[in-house]
Amino acid sequence: MIINTELENKGNLFPSKIIDFKKDVDKLYFTADNDVILELTVVRDSLLRFRYTTVGNFKNDFSYAITKYASIGYNKLEIEEKENTYEIITSKLRCEISKSDMKISIYDAIDDVLISQDERGFHWEESYEHGGNVVKMSKVSRDGESYYGLGDKPNHLNLKGKRYSNWVSDSYAFGKDTDPIYKAIPFYTGLHQGKAYGVFFDNTFESSFDFAHERRNVTSFWAQGGEMNYYFFYGPKMNDVVESYTDLTGKPHHLPPLWALGFHQCKWSYYPESKVKEITSTFRKLQIPCDAIYLDIDYMEGFRCFTWNKSYFPDPKRMVKELLDDGFKTVAIIDPGIKIDKTYSVFQEALENDYFCKRADGDYMKGKVWPGECYFPDFTNPEVRDWWSGLFQELIEDIGIKGVWNDMNEPAVMEVPNKTFPDDVRHDYDGNPCSHRKAHNIYGMQMARATYQGLKRYSFPKRPFVITRSAYSGTQRYTSTWTGDNVATWEHLWIANIQAQRMAMSGFSFAGSDIGGFAGQPQGELFARWVQLGTFHPFFRVHSSGDHGDQEPWAFDEDVTNIVRKFIEIRYQLLPYLYTAFWNYVDHGTPLLKSLVLYDQDDVQTHYRTDEFIFGEQILACPILEPNAKGRRMYLPKGKWYDYWTDTVVKGGREMWVDADIDSMPIYVKAGAIIPKYPIQQYVGEKEITEITLDVYYKKGKESSELYSDANDGFDYTKGRYSLRNFSLSGKSKQLIINQHKEGKFDATFQKFNIQFHGLPFEISEIYLDNEKMEIEPFDSEKGQSIRICKNFSQLHIKGKEVIK
Repeated sequence: MIINTELENKGNLFPSKIIDFKKDVDKLYFTADNDVILELTVVRDSLLRFRYTTVGNFKNDFSYAITKYASIGYNKLEIEEKENTYEIITSKLRCEISKSDMKISIYDAIDDVLISQDERGFHWEESYEHGGNVVKMSKVSRDGESYYGLGDKPNHLNLKGKRYSNWVSDSYAFGKDTDPIYKAIPFYTGLHQGKAYGVFFDNTFESSFDFAHERRNVTSFWAQGGEMNYYFFYGPKMNDVVESYTDLTGKPHHLPPLWALGFHQCKWSYYPESKVKEITSTFRKLQIPCDAIYLDIDYMEGFRCFTWNKSYFPDPKRMVKELLDDGFKTVAIIDPGIKIDKTYSVFQEALENDYFCKRADGDYMKGKVWPGECYFPDFTNPEVRDWWSGLFQELIEDIGIKGVWNDMNEPAVMEVPNKTFPDDVRHDYDGNPCSHRKAHNIYGMQMARATYQGLKRYSFPKRPFVITRSAYSGTQRYTSTWTGDNVATWEHLWIANIQAQRMAMSGFSFAGSDIGGFAGQPQGELFARWVQLGTFHPFFRVHSSGDHGDQEPWAFDEDVTNIVRKFIEIRYQLLPYLYTAFWNYVDHGTPLLKSLVLYDQDDVQTHYRTDEFIFGEQILACPILEPNAKGRRMYLPKGKWYDYWTDTVVKGGREMWVDADIDSMPIYVKAGAIIPKYPIQQYVGEKEITEITLDVYYKKGKESSELYSDANDGFDYTKGRYSLRNFSLSGKSKQLIINQHKEGKFDATFQKFNIQFHGLPFEISEIYLDNEKMEIEPFDSEKGQSIRICKNFSQLHIKGKEVIK
């Protein structure tokens, strides 16, 4: 392994004087006198791509990360040659390139503030062991600059002063500082002087990032091969940077089925069928909502993928149908290792078609996983992906499995020193043949892609649901994810909170953790606190190894069961709110979770906050992360916030103590918000929703909210058969006006809104619905009042008669 030596010039090579410049539409080429070429692409006004070669020409331009649906185009492009620099100007950015050494400086085109500046800039070191170069980039790190992103790193949200590497790794029972772990997302956001920018280093080799760790005022990133190829995003808002990155690498191809946002129960392993039925029937008996039950590797015959152990599950089609009739969607695990067994049809097909990965000298890549000795499909070959997707026909179309969970796809290999493939394994890489050094970080992504294609093919007209453990940038297009094999400790509860936030600000919002911890056994208090946090994570699943005990909601004591039920019920009430947030994620790339710095970057107090986060757009959550706590101190961002439990209004922009005994958790709602709620269901679709509650939180001033709805599954929404309701709230001292604007061709099944008012500072005297006066019951300011109105109203006007002191 080549070790980066940023403090030394020894071995490092640098571009020299620029001797030539050429322009080809949106691509600019700068050539130095030592054959270094910089290709600068103006992707958008606020997005530039920098790509370097050291040999005078570029290799085929191919990336698994970049989506073909990415937005492109700019409003302005001016190029000017000056005495010492070339200057490229868009409507958002001014980029200077030094003629003497190719160093880059990027400024805000409006106020000319320096956003980013090369320190040594691009440099490289020849790799005699592997060929090619170790490619490097260093940039100036400014005083007070903060850094965020990089996916699932289990450490403080702010990356300043840290160093990380990207090499997806099976990391059983990882800890707070373990690096690397399961995902490689080489994207970060920088923030200084109130301005945010982003860098995506699209290089699939092992890469590293140093955020002013080795040198106080230098941030650098490098990779053990490939090109120096990075994208520069400008906000100046962090949310704009994350949305722009998500647009480039791909928003989810579709909404998840609504049931996938419900509660899921998993364990290694639920078998035989009688055990599965015992678990599911207990959920229904205890009235604890649940939408999905998982089958881990023991459902297979000898851990062979796409098979069933008929001793444990004699009639899987019947079982899956009976579970579905009771509201449970069955999700099954599929791993990449295919057992070497000539009587096993999947193995035989892959062998005959030459679909398995090979070593450099032509032997198959052999490794031990759960089934024993295995070969591994080359998912970077499109023919293999197509074959793999076809294997799901029986599982999905015939038996009725509703989701697939890809595990061990780093790829993980047992009983070898590095726990994965050797470097010399060869891959097709979609017609760009390479070694595992280049393909390792995207292997799991391409497996998830092939799985997604299979489920989409055989689940149609329903939406596919896929989960993956390993991921590279862009994997969010195909799948959800979880954070891997964590541990039942309070530290891991803290880590889970960090990871979900970090994944969201890295473009991958549909994420969650193994609630309660995979390894070890939580006490009831820890389990309850973890469920409380998981209620506000997009992917909401309990999973455990089962080595130390049971981990179902009823496995502890009656108090814990009641607390867990209470919070799962809150999740089911908030499904229309979360589904609306998911619509914005799929449509705009808006993160489902927002760390406080992402929510309000102008408040410097948010730059190092880790615990609090915004769920969707208008709910603030803060988990309890220590045992025996009766509450905690937390930071509320600027504005006014309602205590979810008491309706007490508090002013933000400060830290405060919040009471939260074991049955509670600090939750606040933004003043002016209109929060849609479903009635409690035991599973999605149990009840026909005839009425949606709108919790209206009074605000003096204006606020907007949304409610998205469709058929909750299927693809008709892509043809305009959806309903998007925009609510605008305007509050004054003695009146409240709510206007509704609707778009879309879908007529939702609910007919009425149950309007629940919170915090009105006046007694209601009159209510006008679309300019017609309504008859109302006497208003009790202590108990509050609800009114029911037709879903298709245009304006609701509440008038007050007396200010309440």
